[in-house]
Amino acid sequence: MDTKFYTPSLQERIVSFTSKDGFPCNLINIRGEKTPSKPPVLLVHGAGVRANIFRAPVQTNLGDYLVAHGYDVWLENWRASTDLTPNHWTLDQAAVYDHPQAVKTIVQETGCQEIKAIIHCQGSTSFMMSAIAGLVPQVKTIISNAVSLHPIVPLPSSIKIKWALPSVRLLTDHLNPQWGLHSPTLVAKLISLYVSLTHHECNNPVCKQVSFTYGSGFPALWEHENLNEATHEWLKQEFAYVPLSFFAQISDCISRGHLVSVEDLPNLPQDFIAQPPQTDARIAFFAGKLNRCFLPQSQIETFKYFNAIRPNYHSLHLLHNYSHLDIFMGKNAAIDVFPLMLAELEKTI
Repeated sequence: MDTKFYTPSLQERIVSFTSKDGFPCNLINIRGEKTPSKPPVLLVHGAGVRANIFRAPVQTNLGDYLVAHGYDVWLENWRASTDLTPNHWTLDQAAVYDHPQAVKTIVQETGCQEIKAIIHCQGSTSFMMSAIAGLVPQVKTIISNAVSLHPIVPLPSSIKIKWALPSVRLLTDHLNPQWGLHSPTLVAKLISLYVSLTHHECNNPVCKQVSFTYGSGFPALWEHENLNEATHEWLKQEFAYVPLSFFAQISDCISRGHLVSVEDLPNLPQDFIAQPPQTDARIAFFAGKLNRCFLPQSQIETFKYFNAIRPNYHSLHLLHNYSHLDIFMGKNAAIDVFPLMLAELEKTI
């Protein structure tokens, strides 16, 4: 059977869990008709989206692909998820409270003592913080997309987050790409007007708001030619509330050149490259060479950091013709990207 374009009949169940600070989160477990023959894989979304971001309306999305290859797939809705209660989250909170509990829940539900993870963007940064702090020792293979320890952004983004963020914080405590469809406040209307005047790359107002919110490109998070029409339309419902508390932290990290914590939470280092990582997980770093949210140099630098500690153990994939999220949502990702990820999941050293 050609599994590159196979969409299985999926069974879905939601497993709720309470984060270590009491915040309600959940996991979506998807399986095929057959009992999984391979270990659990945890998929961790980025900022201002939800677990559903891995399930784009393409012929074969990542969930389909992994299930078809025998994996037990778990999608985490952590506190940044738009399916959960809006809150002023930080990467620190996710790293200490959410991800370790999600991993613990999967271990309890499945009985598997070792799992794998595919992590994206701020799901990647926060999960890497968990791993480096030794909070998710059950995770033995990690596939990280876009950014992990070294957030490096285009110059316009660096200027925008450094100089515009303080002014925006005087007016609002969050941004929301849904403002492209509905602008409930004067601030939302003004931002929506600005985006409409400066972004002319397509006719999808949420797509344009996403580019304004998260990067410098036109668009910033994908190449339009990599998306089918259904996915471009589907995006309208997949991006929403994101707090400025996150942007404040990532701004500090960009200035420092690597991840730093902003809260004095237990078991979390202040500087994430100041001491050896407390994980033995093998990590495969992925980056789209056209990414205009976080430059591919972000992943190159983190790979160099880990490779210096343990040579020839980790890996790096730089993907031509791909950007940020089209690595997962692209109409040809099941041909171009997913086989590379599958090979990393199944690699043994």
